[in-house]
Amino acid sequence: MTNAYERDLDRRAANHQPLTPLTYLERAAKTFPEHVAVVHGALRMNYRDFWARSLKFGSALAKRGLGKGDTVSVMLSNTPAMLEAHFGVPMVKAVLHSLNTRLDAAIIAFQLDHAETKLLIVDREFSGVVAEALKIAKVKPLVVDYDDPEFPDDAPYAKGECIGSLDYEALVAEGDDEFEWAMPDDEWDAISLNYTSGTTGNPKGVVYHHRGAALMAYTNTIHAGMGRHPVYLWTLPMFHCNGWCFPWTLAVQAGTHICLRWVRGKAMYDAIAAHGVTHLCGAPIVMSTLLNAPDEEKRDFPQTVTFNTAAAPPPEAVLAGMADAGFAVTHLYGLTETYGPAVVNEWHTEWDALEAGPRTAKKARQGVRYAALEGLSVIDPETMEPTPADGETIGEVMFRGNIVMKGYLKNRDATEEAFAGGWFHSGDLGVMHPDGYIQLKDRSKDIIISGGENISSIEVEDALYKHACVAACGVVARQDDKWGEVPVAYVELKPGKSASEAEIIEHCRSLLARFKCPKAVIFAEIPKTSTGKIQKFKLREMARG
Repeated sequence: MTNAYERDLDRRAANHQPLTPLTYLERAAKTFPEHVAVVHGALRMNYRDFWARSLKFGSALAKRGLGKGDTVSVMLSNTPAMLEAHFGVPMVKAVLHSLNTRLDAAIIAFQLDHAETKLLIVDREFSGVVAEALKIAKVKPLVVDYDDPEFPDDAPYAKGECIGSLDYEALVAEGDDEFEWAMPDDEWDAISLNYTSGTTGNPKGVVYHHRGAALMAYTNTIHAGMGRHPVYLWTLPMFHCNGWCFPWTLAVQAGTHICLRWVRGKAMYDAIAAHGVTHLCGAPIVMSTLLNAPDEEKRDFPQTVTFNTAAAPPPEAVLAGMADAGFAVTHLYGLTETYGPAVVNEWHTEWDALEAGPRTAKKARQGVRYAALEGLSVIDPETMEPTPADGETIGEVMFRGNIVMKGYLKNRDATEEAFAGGWFHSGDLGVMHPDGYIQLKDRSKDIIISGGENISSIEVEDALYKHACVAACGVVARQDDKWGEVPVAYVELKPGKSASEAEIIEHCRSLLARFKCPKAVIFAEIPKTSTGKIQKFKLREMARG
């Protein structure tokens, strides 16, 4: 028998609509049509035109037969086309798959096949590697070239040949101005697909839904402290967790996207000073680039810029340097499976008065759950019981809530394993402090985070073992002031064999994307257990020196 609050109070169109970030842009376009939405080179696009172009793009996709559940893959820099894809693709209920622009042809081909890509948009800067991938891939998508009109000649990387059957602007022009876009049938419907780094074997396809993207946009607004009309500089790649959902976030407060093709010190300082940038996100490499820029490239600016970073906690000296330069750093933590950052180190004002040691210890913690995350805990993965909140007992960091992925595409076993016991298992090991703040202690899957990119030590070790002279090897992270962490390889050669460091690194480059290759190779006897298992903890100690 139902109670009075459940009788005759039904869900209907008037009181229940699926959550989706698409409505944020529609509202911004109607409310602030003349406000600048996108800046790119000399281009200034207001919200009316941003919405109109997204509609035309969606209409063009529909005319080409794209619809619910179809995958549109993009290989794009942080450009207006990438922003338009974040709205135009889901307008026809299709799914946006953003390719990491640093990947090699083999991984790109795998992702295109696994995603069953129907249409592929390629920035000419990356046409060479994508052309190689298309030779390997089984799928034969419609390929569209994007030739950035704002940067015709001065790119640090030369543009490649056109490899598509039409140009992006020609595709958009096919669309109708009065296109009637479609709300998702259900907020649980997929909105985007993002691939993990592939800790063992091929990468896994993480599926986001409209509900999570919509809630993440609200939550980013809160935790980044975004008031009306923020100005956001795109230093974080939009391919990374959909730019932590900030392509959708900025529309909530009708902010301005400052596009940036390449992260360079002068370009960042010029943008911050010229456009009044209020927010940006990035890995430690972005902080290093800002702090280490030549004096002639630096610019003064009156505003304090919020810098959100989600890698290892920055050293005290870096935080001090950022503060002196006009930046307020907020430390975040999350995974691809949590739409990007889902944990924030909420800073208490009274902590500023602490001595240097205790203050640094507070800053080293990852923090507490985002407002849109319902559960964050450190749990014993064997018993599924929370560990004591003593700051010492190590368990696995686990998440629960609406900003956790739908699951892994076409991989039920991995999905079930990740969600065992009613929690998402991060694979990260940490502790819970008495005040409810978590702190990471290790990574159970030996992931190395370099410049914000995940590198699997297993993948690098597999490449090393393919060298004829390598008998045993282990790859671990070494702290690096510029990149946060870099992979270093410890190599034990076969008896009677010889190889140089340069030879080993070049071998890896023939098999891996360059950013995954070891930055140093140390020839040594590899420490092993009595059963022959490599002792990674000893290698980490060696790397720390």
